[in-house]
Amino acid sequence: MRLHHLTLQAFGPFAGTHTVDFDALSADGLFLLHGDTGAGKSTLFTAICFALYGEPPVDRDLMLRSHHAPADLLTQVTLDVTISGHRLRIDRVPQQMRPKKNGTGETLQKAETRLSRRTTDSSGKGHWEASSKSHQETGKEIKDLLGMSRTQFCQIVLLPQNEFTKFLYADAGKRRELLGKLFHTDRYAFIERWLSDHSRTTQKNRDATRDEVLHLAARIHQAAGPDLKSQYDAPTPDAPHALTDPALTWAGDLIQASQADALTAQTDAERAKKNQLAHQKLETAARDLHRQQTTYTTAREQLDRLDEQTPHQEALTRRREQARRAQQLAPLLHALSTARADHSRAQSCESDARTRLLAEHAELEAADLATAGQRIRGDIAVLNALLPEETGLHQLTTELKRIDAERQDFALQQRTARDWLEQETAQRTALETRREAAREAEEESRRQQTQLESLSSRVAAAERRDAHRAQITTTEQRLAVAEEETEKAAQAHIGIRRRRTEGMAAELAIDLTDGAPCPVCGSCSHPLPAQAPDGHPTREDEQAAEKTHQRLQQQRDKIAAELHKLREDAAAAMGEAGDTPLAGLKADHETLTTQLADSLKRAVDRRSAEEELLALDREHTAMTQQDSTATAGLSGRNAHYDNLAQRHAELTAKLDAARGTAPTLAARIDDLTRTADHLEQAAEASRTAGTATQTLYTRTSEATHAATAQGFATLTEAEQALLTEKALTDLEEEINTWREARASHQAVLDDPALQQAAAQPAADIETVAAWRAAADDQHAQAVTASSTAQTRTTELTTLTTTLAEVVERLKTLEKAHSTARHLADLATGTASGTRVRMQLEAYVLAARLEQVVTAANTRLHLMSEGRYALRHSDHQAAHGARSGLGLEITDAWTGHPRKTDTLSGGESFFASLSLALGLADVVTHEAGGNPLDTLFIDEGFGTLDDDTLHNVLDVLDSLRAHDRTVGVISHIPELRRRITQRLHVRKGPTGSTLAHLTEAAE
Repeated sequence: MRLHHLTLQAFGPFAGTHTVDFDALSADGLFLLHGDTGAGKSTLFTAICFALYGEPPVDRDLMLRSHHAPADLLTQVTLDVTISGHRLRIDRVPQQMRPKKNGTGETLQKAETRLSRRTTDSSGKGHWEASSKSHQETGKEIKDLLGMSRTQFCQIVLLPQNEFTKFLYADAGKRRELLGKLFHTDRYAFIERWLSDHSRTTQKNRDATRDEVLHLAARIHQAAGPDLKSQYDAPTPDAPHALTDPALTWAGDLIQASQADALTAQTDAERAKKNQLAHQKLETAARDLHRQQTTYTTAREQLDRLDEQTPHQEALTRRREQARRAQQLAPLLHALSTARADHSRAQSCESDARTRLLAEHAELEAADLATAGQRIRGDIAVLNALLPEETGLHQLTTELKRIDAERQDFALQQRTARDWLEQETAQRTALETRREAAREAEEESRRQQTQLESLSSRVAAAERRDAHRAQITTTEQRLAVAEEETEKAAQAHIGIRRRRTEGMAAELAIDLTDGAPCPVCGSCSHPLPAQAPDGHPTREDEQAAEKTHQRLQQQRDKIAAELHKLREDAAAAMGEAGDTPLAGLKADHETLTTQLADSLKRAVDRRSAEEELLALDREHTAMTQQDSTATAGLSGRNAHYDNLAQRHAELTAKLDAARGTAPTLAARIDDLTRTADHLEQAAEASRTAGTATQTLYTRTSEATHAATAQGFATLTEAEQALLTEKALTDLEEEINTWREARASHQAVLDDPALQQAAAQPAADIETVAAWRAAADDQHAQAVTASSTAQTRTTELTTLTTTLAEVVERLKTLEKAHSTARHLADLATGTASGTRVRMQLEAYVLAARLEQVVTAANTRLHLMSEGRYALRHSDHQAAHGARSGLGLEITDAWTGHPRKTDTLSGGESFFASLSLALGLADVVTHEAGGNPLDTLFIDEGFGTLDDDTLHNVLDVLDSLRAHDRTVGVISHIPELRRRITQRLHVRKGPTGSTLAHLTEAAE
């Protein structure tokens, strides 16, 4: 990869458009990139990385757009580069906000990428041809051509020299961390972790299966119970070897013992079953005899009780015969009962109707009652004709009330208006007095406001005057101190310059070398160079003293200018405020402020008084109008009220005579209507009662003759003998039930089998039941024992089958864990018999380190003139720690290796720079073998002593002969004098700038 041109626009600290010509910078094979801290040296490398990969060198988000750039200038990077023989131009625009083309505000500018390729046409003329505008396509093509990722590119192209000095001195762990990042050996660490995790997983699975075997063994032991013994020992956690085949042997032996117990228990159960059947037969026979004896005894007892009911049954039979004869008289008796009920109901209705009559009507007959009712109906018709006149009287009363209310309202309005008009004069006089007082207070406040503004200006000026006087005193003291310090610095500077001039010969003699002419006399021989005395000041000492003197002079001049300005400001404030003390001015200001507040408070009432006067005028007009209107309305209402009152009196007298004692005609009509209704109802009830009396007499005579004909002595006897159909049916059912029960019990007593059973002794049920219960218990215990033994055998067989499956799985897991543990120990370097305790990742890195050492020694041999060589060591570390990444330095002068931390500063640089370049070669080869024609070295040796610094410069000069162009990033002034091609980055308040310098700095 060779860089040609880089163009930055509004990028990082660069506000404008800047172009770096790497072809010109690389003319000597070595160029220097320098500038102040924060100027933007690293931004150039950031721009290169962003152009190639579309991302900055680091993973964190960086602000690519310049804060100094104008809003309409887009952030953009253009890189002209040759990669693997292809000349490419890459233009990238990051996502950013830009002003809208139309209107105001901002809009989002999306990221853009343009890739162009340099081609030659048929005439041999070169031009750029667009290749792609896709971010993905451009990124893939660049990565394929370079053969390395963004991280690898940043680690190879930019060599942080100080990091490789640390790498040279670091222990194996630190080297492993750096090499792992460069060579991406984390995949081998992943393999180590995976093998360890796999080993732990297989161990966990094996332990879980062991626990499962122990759990099954515990279940088998529990299922076997304490009575079942085995000649073999049960598996335990303390003996893992007994968890496989020995566990199966133990379980099988328990199954055999359980099967023998089950066979014995089954024989005992069959014997108990036979005994149970025999006792069941005995119990059945005894219960049958007891049942027959009980049936015979119960039948005898029931028959005796039925015989005791014989007199009652004969009476029931006679009652049934009477009921059957009375049944013939049922229609006449029912008719008589109905007539009696109708007669009683009619007399009750007549009595109720007569209780509602007036006293003069209570003793009238039915015909007289009807006549009185018709007469009252005529009076009701006359009253109905007067109802409309009563309605008119109500309307007339309502109208009188309305007119009277209006008269009272008009009278109130008239009285209110005249009372207000009488009080108006006093109110108007008071309001006009308030308005005049407020106007005078307003004029007074204007005068006080002007006085207060003037006084406020004087108070502020007095405050400035007093503050400036205090500052002048302090500043005069500071100026005296500054003048004293400046004088001392001037004396010190003059003294250092005088001493340096006196020893200038010794300073010139420092640069004298044999064979080189003296810059003073021109001689090439220098027999006795001048020696600088102890404490001789250097040029840097003189420059430092001069800068101190100049700085103190600037501070003194600044304080003097500040004092002059303070005196001018104090004089101006004095002219404005005068000599009056600040306290007096503030007291006058406070008094005037109080007076102004009082005047403003009184002046505010003017607007209120004027508004109240306007309101008073409006109310005067309204009240005058109200008085006129109320007077006219009151006169009209009084005349109308007198006419209506006369009509109301006449109609009231007429209706009072018609109403009588009732409050209204409607009430009088209702009273008369109720009286007529009661008379008509009483007449009807009296006629109905007479008819019912005649009917009752007729029905009684017919029923008496019929009862005598049926053999009853009296009508009452016949009515008492009559039963309802349900009662007669119940009576016959009771008689038949008694006869059937007696016949049934007699049939039981006549049964020969029951007579024979009754003649035998009583059956002993309790004894045979006890024998049967004992036989049942014996059988149940035997069956339970047999079932338990069989269930135990089945459960042991099932558990043993499951145990056999788990044991087979455990055997497989034991083998798998053994293999996984061995592989994990090998990968982590902890396997028994391992000569070097080296992890897999360290082993791979050790191989890479050997390649790096081989490539580094090629350059180290030249740099050290064949004296030093690096050697990779895989000796075991102290105390058995893991090893494999050791480094030693071999000194050809002594022939013995030694530790790298014994190298001097210059020797350390040789070794570390060789490692950096060697590592770049190896990583480049790993990335695809594409040559990198341009490298950046960040040396980071600003604190080196002079001898080491000269060695560094010599090595950098020697790099020009190699196949790479090297760019050095440094702050060291000596480099600016040794390297002619320089790119100077300057920072400023408006952004950083670039300058290509082609001459050595003085």
